[in-house]
Amino acid sequence: MPDKDAGTPRVFLIRHGETEWSMSGKHTGKTDIPLTAHGESQVRSTGAIAVGDNKLIDPSKIGMCWVSPRTRAQHTFSLLFGEQEASLRQQGKVQTTEQLGEWDYGAYEGLKPAEIRDLRKSKGLDTERKWDIWRDGCEDGESPDQVAARIDELIVEVRKLQGPNMNGEQPCDVVLVAHGHLTRCFAKRWLGYPLDMNLNLMMEPGGVGVLSYSHHKVDEPALLLGIGFPAQS
Repeated sequence: MPDKDAGTPRVFLIRHGETEWSMSGKHTGKTDIPLTAHGESQVRSTGAIAVGDNKLIDPSKIGMCWVSPRTRAQHTFSLLFGEQEASLRQQGKVQTTEQLGEWDYGAYEGLKPAEIRDLRKSKGLDTERKWDIWRDGCEDGESPDQVAARIDELIVEVRKLQGPNMNGEQPCDVVLVAHGHLTRCFAKRWLGYPLDMNLNLMMEPGGVGVLSYSHHKVDEPALLLGIGFPAQS
């Protein structure tokens, strides 16, 4: 039986592979650090399982790839697509955008959550409730509203691309390669939720999330699933 929704365009949300800071729980925003060897293995595993002809992410069905400018995201994209990266770039289907840059953590860059809470306590903050990045944002960094605004701008572009092709008229799947907090922010905004909405979506490094639409309508976004692929030994 054919899948009646097979032609509906999808958005593949990719979290970059492991880095030394993500492994230790440090907040990594604009700091440009590379993937670990294990992080590279995570992404290669995802690519081997999920990317290719007639696989989950079929390059022939991609309309555009947007990638964070951070090295860890750029390298993830290259590892994910391998030899097919050059073809996508030649077709003009790859763009680097700061809209997918990780949350600017400001004064909290490089700190672990407990260290952030101690820092804020020393400044007399959070006397009545614990710090929550989704509600409180980051000192000298971005607020939730600022992050939401730049994601919303990209969502407009995605829907402009996919809107005329809701029934498979043109291949227009979208690939987004970004970061831990940013991928969750994107999923929330895709569904129209504020960032302080409690949405339990947390992909492992190198994991994939799939976003789409309900009933072939661009104004009815849907979250399909989140997938994590283990690194090959």
